[in-house]
Amino acid sequence: MHPVKLGNSPVVEVVLDIDCDLPPDFDLARSEDRFTEVFLHGYPKLRKPIVAMHRVEMKDGSPLHTSAEFGVSAFQHVSEDEKQIVQVRREGFSFNRLAPYYGLDECLPEIERTWRLFIGLASPIKIRLIRLRYVNLISLPILPGQPLQLSEYLVNSPSLPDKESLGLLRFLDQRAALEKETKQVVEWVLTSQGVVEDRLPVILDISSISTITGGLDDWGGILSQIQSLRRLNNQVFSKILTEKCLQLFHPLD
Repeated sequence: MHPVKLGNSPVVEVVLDIDCDLPPDFDLARSEDRFTEVFLHGYPKLRKPIVAMHRVEMKDGSPLHTSAEFGVSAFQHVSEDEKQIVQVRREGFSFNRLAPYYGLDECLPEIERTWRLFIGLASPIKIRLIRLRYVNLISLPILPGQPLQLSEYLVNSPSLPDKESLGLLRFLDQRAALEKETKQVVEWVLTSQGVVEDRLPVILDISSISTITGGLDDWGGILSQIQSLRRLNNQVFSKILTEKCLQLFHPLD
C-alpha cells in the first residue's frame, strides 16, 4: 500500500526510535559535552529529562526501606524552531519531528546524517529494534443540535450498551497486532479528548516495530525497515478511519 497522501496532515508528531546495545563502558552523563558539540549545528538547544528510579527493600524483622535515585534519561538536542529533536538515550537514538509535518521523505536525509553522528560517538554494538510512531490529531466536527455519529468517522467506533440512557463522554481503544508476513508488530491507541467548541479532538497514536535489522552502517537495510514500518502504519491508519474521515484531510491524487 502506498503512503497516504494528505493535503492537510493530521500528524502532530512522528518519532523514529533505533534501540541499540551500547558498550558496557558507555556513560551517558560523561558524553554530554561530546554530543552537544557534534549536534550543535542545527540543534542549538539542549534538554535533559530527569528520570526517578525508586527502590523498595524489605528484610525480615526490619522496617520497610524506600529510596530514590534521580538521573538524566536522555539528551534532547532541539532545533532553533523546536520542531525537530535528536535524542541520545540510554537505549539508543531517536529522531522527533513535530508539526508541521510534510512527510517522512523530507526527514530521512537528516535522520541518516544524525544517526551516523550518533554511531560515530556512541559506538553501539548492534541494533535491537526500530520503532516508527505517528501521533495524529483528528478533529471531528459536531453539528449544532445533532449527536456526533462516530461510526461515520471510525470504522470500529466505540458503542454504548444503552444508547437511550447513556451519552458517551470519552473513549479509549488500545490494540496490538502482528503482521504475519514481515513479523512486524503494530500497536495503536485511539482516544478522545474533551470537546472544544464544535469539535471532538481524537488522538490516533500508531507505532510499528521491527526487530529484523541489518548492520549499524547498513543505512540501506535500516531505510528498508523504516519504509516497511511506514507502510504498515499507513495501512492501519487508512483502515481505522472511514472515507468520510479521510476527506477531512483533503487527500491528494
